[in-house]
Amino acid sequence: MSLPSMGVEEELLLVSAAGEPLPRSKAVAGDPGVELELTRAQVEINTPVCGTADELHDHLHRMRSKLAASAAEQGGRLCAIAVPPSGHAEQLVTKKERYLQMAARYGLLAREQGVCGCHVHIDVPDKEAAIRVSNHLRPWLPTLLALTANSPIYLGSDTGFASWRSIMWSRWPCSGPPPYFESAAHYDALVAMQIASGSIMDEGMVYWDVRPSSHLPTVEVRISDVPLTIDETVLLATLIRALVMTYDGSPGPKLEPEVLRAAYWLAARDGIEGNGLDVLHAEPLPMTQLIDRLINHVGDALQELGDTDRVEDTLQRLIAEGNGAVKQRKAFREGDGVVALTEVRP
Repeated sequence: MSLPSMGVEEELLLVSAAGEPLPRSKAVAGDPGVELELTRAQVEINTPVCGTADELHDHLHRMRSKLAASAAEQGGRLCAIAVPPSGHAEQLVTKKERYLQMAARYGLLAREQGVCGCHVHIDVPDKEAAIRVSNHLRPWLPTLLALTANSPIYLGSDTGFASWRSIMWSRWPCSGPPPYFESAAHYDALVAMQIASGSIMDEGMVYWDVRPSSHLPTVEVRISDVPLTIDETVLLATLIRALVMTYDGSPGPKLEPEVLRAAYWLAARDGIEGNGLDVLHAEPLPMTQLIDRLINHVGDALQELGDTDRVEDTLQRLIAEGNGAVKQRKAFREGDGVVALTEVRP
């Protein structure tokens, strides 16, 4: 049986020398695999389909470096950071018909939405499989959020949250943890209801943290802040790939929605440094212990991928040195500069 392929979308922020959002995305983008985003200070990397972690790492390194050089040519910096560290909340919207429609319909919600996430696509046989996998992934989403949290500093202030992006993102009408779906038909019915009600414009605005891709034969996992480092993005993609491989055909647990909501909130606030919530038993546990449970859960899949050592080494460094949120907060507190820490170098 062949291993599922994967691909990654990374949203990255353009900032000025002063660290404020720089609305030059159209000038910076232009290569295949680079897309414009909702605000003019964002660009998005789309990797090719990858079969190994090494291949994914190489693509991300090449694409980040090329974009960073292009940003420098425009007098800006490319940052792997999930929210603007300084400046104003309201951003200029990209002049694309879809984004202009969103700004007209959603007002300040759209104009303040200059946040950067990371989306991981994993190959699945069909939409029904994507829905079953979604149910299987739900218990692990808060842990993945905590691991990749990279947005504690927003507009010059420490928000008190490791992932402020996830708090901002939750304002959209179809966002956060996906519901438990009985089938693809159940998913389609809920999406059709959202569109008919006018709460979302179309299926492209299904912003649940796991969804069947609307244009690819994949399940798309959207839980993450854009990670600070390429190694962290590869770790995220590898763990999600292993979780998809671990799906055993069972229906998946029907979690209490408020327990999952509490687990999300704790992960967003404390990241890897505090307690999380075991959503299967509604039991508070240190996030490091929940990370260990995740690794044990996908251990066989990691061995099959040949990625056990890579994952363990990256996690060991992450826990010892801190993820993006920990490092940002330290740089902010010590006056070393969040932008300098998060800037991608050509």
